[in-house]
Amino acid sequence: MNTSEQEEKKYLNQILIKINKSIAEIDDRVETQLRDINEAKAHLQEHKRDMDHLEKNAIRESVGQIAMMGDAAVSKKRRLHRLRDIPYFGRFDFLQKGKTKNSPIYVGVHNFTDEEKNENLIFDWRAPISSIFYDFELGEAFFQSKTDKVEGEVTRKRQYRIRGGKMEYMIESDLTIQDDLLQKELNKASSTKMKNIVATIQREQNAIIRNENAYNLIIQGVAGSGKTSIALHRIAYLLYKQKDTISSEEILIISPNKVFASYISNVLPELGEESVEETSMEDLANRLLEYEIQFQGFFEQVSELLDNPPAALQERISVKSGLDFLRKMDEYMVHLENKGFDAQDITINKKVIPGWFIREKFEQYNRFPILKRFNEIGREVVASVYREYGYEITGKERAQLQQTIRKMFPATNLRTLYKNFYDWLGNPKLLKMRKGSQYEYSDVYPLIYLKYKLEGIQPFYKVKHLIIDEMQDYSAVQYQVLNRMFTCRKTILGDINQSVNPFSSSNLEVIQQIISNSDCMTMLKSYRSTYEITEFTKKIKKGVMAEPIERHGNQPVISGFMSIGDEIDQTLNKLVQFEESDHNSIGIICKTQEQANTLHTAIKERGLSIDMLDATSASFSGGKVLTTAHLAKGLEFDQVIVPFASNTNYKTEADLQMLYIACTRAMHELNLSFTGKLTDFLKN
Repeated sequence: MNTSEQEEKKYLNQILIKINKSIAEIDDRVETQLRDINEAKAHLQEHKRDMDHLEKNAIRESVGQIAMMGDAAVSKKRRLHRLRDIPYFGRFDFLQKGKTKNSPIYVGVHNFTDEEKNENLIFDWRAPISSIFYDFELGEAFFQSKTDKVEGEVTRKRQYRIRGGKMEYMIESDLTIQDDLLQKELNKASSTKMKNIVATIQREQNAIIRNENAYNLIIQGVAGSGKTSIALHRIAYLLYKQKDTISSEEILIISPNKVFASYISNVLPELGEESVEETSMEDLANRLLEYEIQFQGFFEQVSELLDNPPAALQERISVKSGLDFLRKMDEYMVHLENKGFDAQDITINKKVIPGWFIREKFEQYNRFPILKRFNEIGREVVASVYREYGYEITGKERAQLQQTIRKMFPATNLRTLYKNFYDWLGNPKLLKMRKGSQYEYSDVYPLIYLKYKLEGIQPFYKVKHLIIDEMQDYSAVQYQVLNRMFTCRKTILGDINQSVNPFSSSNLEVIQQIISNSDCMTMLKSYRSTYEITEFTKKIKKGVMAEPIERHGNQPVISGFMSIGDEIDQTLNKLVQFEESDHNSIGIICKTQEQANTLHTAIKERGLSIDMLDATSASFSGGKVLTTAHLAKGLEFDQVIVPFASNTNYKTEADLQMLYIACTRAMHELNLSFTGKLTDFLKN
């Protein structure tokens, strides 16, 4: 069946005819349903005075059911429109053990059935049988159905590129997917949005996507390994496999910034799923602190660390980021529990309530957060006075009673108790407020953790799956808060080698210690960059185990200049040359926002245009982009320029991280420049 490319094209046309027919049938059905709804509404309006309550409800229920059917039809139509553009991308012929006839299996983004013949023509990439396409070459193969293991043999395997319903090419494949089609896809220019990769999912990626056994899954992936894309495909897979127990409204993504959130926003809709809610650690912190506390942002903290920061700042960040600090906070809570509450006798209208009774009630309500116990103690005192003395405490006396009980505790204000914590530690200098009573970013999640312990915070029970991206940039305290606030399953991903703040980063050991019941899967193959660029970046960051794809290109170029002016001129010339190239995007990636601002001014003075990405940016438009390494994380460009790579600009551990991140954004071409002496990180 369909042995030649000509026959495949003929079959594609037959499939498109069936898809168009299904779309037309849906249009007719929706039109009929709309007419039925309007007639029912008109009937209800005309005869509502003559109808009883039951008749009206019956009509309303009927209208609601028709509307639901219409919504389902519209959703199906959207899927069919996607299929009309790209019906499928792969095929394999599977001879099931014990049978004599081959079954050609066409794999696409969605399932498509010939309803007249009750025949499945296209299988969803997430269907159990479709796993064969990703996991096996020609020869013996199997897939796990709902009930058992189905064994057989793959006798043919093909890959297609279909766009706009037209077959651009077909590849007869007796190798793994990574070869011909993957090379063609990787050699393409970049896009303004992250795309789905269902046509080129690799075997090791497929194992991560289809992993349903891990309660919490940690994905450690090198730069360019596609970890974020794989995490999103995993969510699409879980929504498909577990559609009766989880919906897109019950999934939350914590992403590093709004630019990256915009960049990845297209993946799930391309896969036929609704977009999921996205937030950042700062947005989440504001919600948990009820917008009552001002604090420095993470971008500001990183910028400060790149600008010759004082050792005291590095120490404050480092101390507040580790497991030891978390243990100290827990010890402080034990101290407040055992010694913080100074229970004393209370006299109300000459009636004495002994201190031992107050203490007993404080301990009795130990299931409550400390600051929530005082009202309970007050109610117990009121009941006890009435029971023992027959005296009913007045409203004014109740207010005074509550105030007296609260004074038995050092403070009831979160800010004060947080300050007291550092006094208790014997190191008050670890807390340093910024102008305008603003907290440093490293204080934000310790504050939230203390609030959780002292006041209690309602967890996000609605969220059934949490995705945490850039896992290396979160501290132990942040993970502890996330673990308490989200009791659901988690997919955690990142690259330990790409921390933008080495003073507060977490490694896999720390993450697994806090997020228990977690499995870790590693992605070492790097698909983004050419072989030459990947090998170059591995020399910048020693110990990186990235395995480059055999896709070759130009060697990265390092250019030295006598003056900053000459260096900037070359950068602007590269920007002009880009216009005449085959590339879709170019990223000029600086270490700091100040350096980016300097270049932006020079670009405008030259009469050139470029999009500036900064902390206020909300989307990624592609094309020509000027930004910092911090904000470029997760993004990719056909061509990358890294200016100011001198030994005075890139010299610290934090600088090294930024240089590595900047260089690993390049897909096809990488250019670096410096004035004076080259940074030691590039000497080799």
